[in-house]
Amino acid sequence: MAIWILEIASLIGYLSVINWRGFLLPEGSAGRIRRSILSEENNLQFYSLKALEKGDTFETTFVVGKATGKEGFLGAFSILMEETYFISHGSPTLCIDDSLEARGFLKGFREKVLSLKPKGILIVSAHWDTSEPSLTTNPGKYDTIHDFYGFPKPMYQLKYPAPGAPELAMKVKELFTAAGFNEVKEDKKRGLDHGAWVPLMLMYPEADIPVCQLSVQSSRSGTYHYEMGRALAPLKEEGYLIIGSGSATHNLRTLRSSTTVASWALEFDTWLKEALLDGRYDDVNHYEEKAPNARTAHPWPEHFYPLHVAMGAAGEKSKAELIHHSWSLGTLSYASYKFVSSM
Repeated sequence: MAIWILEIASLIGYLSVINWRGFLLPEGSAGRIRRSILSEENNLQFYSLKALEKGDTFETTFVVGKATGKEGFLGAFSILMEETYFISHGSPTLCIDDSLEARGFLKGFREKVLSLKPKGILIVSAHWDTSEPSLTTNPGKYDTIHDFYGFPKPMYQLKYPAPGAPELAMKVKELFTAAGFNEVKEDKKRGLDHGAWVPLMLMYPEADIPVCQLSVQSSRSGTYHYEMGRALAPLKEEGYLIIGSGSATHNLRTLRSSTTVASWALEFDTWLKEALLDGRYDDVNHYEEKAPNARTAHPWPEHFYPLHVAMGAAGEKSKAELIHHSWSLGTLSYASYKFVSSM
């Protein structure tokens, strides 16, 4: 399905169609109204827009975008992705366990959080740890990596055959190189690990959006990953969604069957929320020195660094918002955040 944009004008309280324009807009990309942008009479529900010069930003009730040409009204334009996200994916059982509140949150992501359909998805997974930044460049459908052990059999039968996004991978590589990340590796054979496919299967079950996965470098720092995110920021202007997939707390040795949250986990989780909502990103970059119980909450940093990438990609003047919060197994926080870039 595709949707034709109409050039329309606001005439004293009602909309009047002026003429058709031959610009084709991909399904679901025209705004935040749950993909129902056509009225019953097949009239587009836009308000008046001006002819735009290249680089101009426009905003209506339903559309935010940037002009990329001078072909008259709207010309050619790209949808702006204002947000980046950090998703706590927690336990692999998230893919089948309806008792987990985070599962319901992710299944309702498109309806309640982001109705805009992205051009592609760059996802940073805690479960791909490399010495240098690495990207999946698979040109076909991804294999599903079941990188967990001892779980119920149905989990190993799940598949998420999303299409690869080699074009996006090349854009990422170019941005990294320009930012001084001199060695960026490509992997044409790797599938999607559960840090990528578990949340994406719930968020976008159709598996029809091109995906590129980016690795973390646990031997590096939070600041390093924040700078990686900053380098990725231009992708948002092309309509790409950037997701960091990790965990707000992640100490597997402390998990237990309890509905009571351990005090150390609560203290770290609360500190993180307050730091992010107050915009103290530098404190989060140096969480090992700034946060209470940092080493207990994250004995190894790979599940925390995806947050730094999402945070950096949104920009230092972005606003953080807690979009989900729940607990499991006494110490595992599913806190997830949205970072909204300043226009």
